[in-house]
Amino acid sequence: MNPLPENANTKSHATNFSMCVYCGSRPGVDPRFAQSARDTGSLIGSQGWELVYGGGKVGLMGMVADATLAAGGTVYGVIPQTLIDKEVGHTGLTELHVVANMHTRKTMMFERADAFLALPGGIGTFEELFEIWTWYQLGMHHKPFGLLNVAGYYDPLIAMLDSMVAQGFLNPAVRELLQVGTDVAELLQRLKGLVGKA
Repeated sequence: MNPLPENANTKSHATNFSMCVYCGSRPGVDPRFAQSARDTGSLIGSQGWELVYGGGKVGLMGMVADATLAAGGTVYGVIPQTLIDKEVGHTGLTELHVVANMHTRKTMMFERADAFLALPGGIGTFEELFEIWTWYQLGMHHKPFGLLNVAGYYDPLIAMLDSMVAQGFLNPAVRELLQVGTDVAELLQRLKGLVGKA
């Protein structure tokens, strides 16, 4: 687990609201995945929010960043040097921070964000979401987080989480912390509304 800084629920920038988005570095097969990324970015940008994300230009990551910028929003990216070396970093962002490793990347993204949203993605997206969830369960922060279930992509995961509750491995109250939705506009507003209420 990555170490969190003291006063982990604070941030030090002027943007009124920052949404961290976790998503795939690939576009996926279903075109609805790409559309969800573009819709998410457009909504973040049009509301004057800041997107916080992993700094990539490829896959859903690049789509959500480009859509946020096109809608007039700001984008704060954090990417490790190894990915810059592979030429997958997005050079057109408001801010792009190149860091030494994934641990620093995730900590910086956490510090900057007010809330977190996972779109479709692979094991990296899962890892980031579950780490944020675990940190919350341990009382290390009180920032809201959610899952956008596009085209039923996360149905098996949601079923697994409910099975974990049924089998006694997940507290029902902890399960309810994960905000799940299929309408990105509604889910973004729900997450924003939960900031500071924990």
